[in-house]
Amino acid sequence: MPSSRRTRAFSVVPFALLTALSAALLPATPAQAASRTVQGGRLDWGIKSSFQSYVTGPIARGSYSLVGGAATVGDGRFRFHSATGSYDSDTGTFTAGFSGSVHFLGHRESNGTYQLDMTISRPTVRISGGGGILYVDIASKAKGSGKVSTSSQVAFASLALGGINMRGGGNVVQLTNLPATLTAQGARSFAGYYTAGTALDPVSLSADVEGAPATGAAKPKSSGSGTAAGSAAESKKPPKKPSEERSKKPAKSPAKKAPGAIEDGAVDWGVRRTFREYVTGEIAHGRWTLSGGAQDGGALFRFPRGEGTYDKKKQTLDADFAGTIRFTGAQGLDLALDGVGVNVEDGEGTLSADVTGGGTTTRDVPLVTFEAKHLKAGKGLVTLTEAPAKLTAEGARAFNSMYRAGTEMDPVSLSVALDPGAALPALPDLGSGAGATSGAEGSGNGRPGKSAEPRAEAAADASSVPVLPLGIAAGVLLAAGGAFAVVRMRRARLTDQAG
Repeated sequence: MPSSRRTRAFSVVPFALLTALSAALLPATPAQAASRTVQGGRLDWGIKSSFQSYVTGPIARGSYSLVGGAATVGDGRFRFHSATGSYDSDTGTFTAGFSGSVHFLGHRESNGTYQLDMTISRPTVRISGGGGILYVDIASKAKGSGKVSTSSQVAFASLALGGINMRGGGNVVQLTNLPATLTAQGARSFAGYYTAGTALDPVSLSADVEGAPATGAAKPKSSGSGTAAGSAAESKKPPKKPSEERSKKPAKSPAKKAPGAIEDGAVDWGVRRTFREYVTGEIAHGRWTLSGGAQDGGALFRFPRGEGTYDKKKQTLDADFAGTIRFTGAQGLDLALDGVGVNVEDGEGTLSADVTGGGTTTRDVPLVTFEAKHLKAGKGLVTLTEAPAKLTAEGARAFNSMYRAGTEMDPVSLSVALDPGAALPALPDLGSGAGATSGAEGSGNGRPGKSAEPRAEAAADASSVPVLPLGIAAGVLLAAGGAFAVVRMRRARLTDQAG
C-alpha cells in the first residue's frame, strides 16, 4: 500500500506542473465584454453555380435579376450589402444580416408565367459554439406542383468553420470561402431541386464592428501576427468613409451662393453589370480601385461632392463630381474614369468623364445618355432614380469597341442638394474592406475554396505573457514536454489497435 501511494503521488506531479504552467503562461481572462454592434459590410455567395447555369441555360431558358441593391462580383457570386447585427468578441458569437435579393425565373409558359420562380433575400449568418447557419428569406414555386411558398429566415445552409477561432477584439470580422451545405429545411424551401446535404457555393463575408468599450485598463497592443487559422477581427481601425471625411472639412464660406447653386451632390452609376463581371471574372482576373472619394455600392459606384447649377424653370442641370474609378486586368485591361460630369437639358441627360486608357487621356467624353424628364425636386433635393442609359458612339470607343453604340448600360441615379441641410440618399454599405477583386479563393462552382479564413481573433502580445525565471521555466517546460510525449505514445498505441 505505501508503495502504491507513492506511485500515485508521483503521477500527480506532472499534472500539477502543467497546471502551474497554464496558470503562469496564459493571460488573465478578461471581463465579459458587452455585445458590439455590426455596422456595415457585405456577403458574397453564388448560392449554387450549377443552379445558376441551369436557370440561364438551354433547358430553363431563364434569367435572374437583382433587387434591393444586390450586385454581382467575380464569376457567379452575388453581393449582399449593409450588414447589421452583433458580435461578442469574448464568446465568438456573431450575427450579421445583409440586404438585397436575387430573383430567378425559368421555364416560361405560354401564358407568360414561369414554372421556376424563386427569390432569395436577406441572407443572415449566425455563428455560435463553433458552428454556423446561413438563414434566408425565400419565396418559390415547388418543382412539379407549382405550389407557391414564402418563408422568412429559413435555416438554409450549415457553414463549416473548420476550427476557426471567432474570439478576438478587433474591428473587422472577415470569413472567406466557408463551405456551405444545404439543410433539410433549405431543401424543402429550394422547391425540391436539391436534397439535404448538397454542397452549395461557399460563403464569404466581411463586417465592420464598432470599437470595444473602454475598460479603464490599458490593453496590450495586438502583434498583428494572427493565428494558424488566420488573424481574426483586425485590430486596426477601419478607414474613414468619404462621407466622414467630408463632415470634418472646414465649413464653407458663409457668402451667399447664386440662386440654383448646388451645395452638394452625387451621381450613382454601375457602368455595366456584365462589364464588372468580366473585369473580376475568369478572363480578365482583374479588379477595380477607387480614389478621390469615389465609393463602391456593390451594384453601382458613387461619384460625390457635386458642384454646379440647377435651373428649376428651364429644368436644366450642369454639375461636376469628384472621384476616380480604375479597372485593371489581363489582356491589357486598364481603363480609368475621372472628372465625371452630368448635363441635363430638354429632358435628356448626358454623363461624361475624362477617360484614360492606353496611356492617353481624353477629356469630357460623353459616355451615356439617359432620359431625364422626371427630375424630382423637394426637401432641398433634386433627384433622378435609375434612369435607363445607353452608350454613345464616343463611349463605345472609350470601351475599346467592347460594346456597340446604343447598348444598354447600367441606369443613372442623380441627387443634388440645393439646401445646405439636405441629406443625400444613403449608399449601400459594403464595409471598410470594400473593393472588388477576384480574391475570394473559391472557384465559384460549388466546391469549397482554398481557405475559410476569418479575421476574428487578435493574437496576444508577447508583453501580456508573464516571464518566468529561466531555471523554473525550463523545468516546467521539460515536465510538460515529457507528459506530452507520454500522451502521444498512448494515442499512437490506441491508433494502432483501432487500425
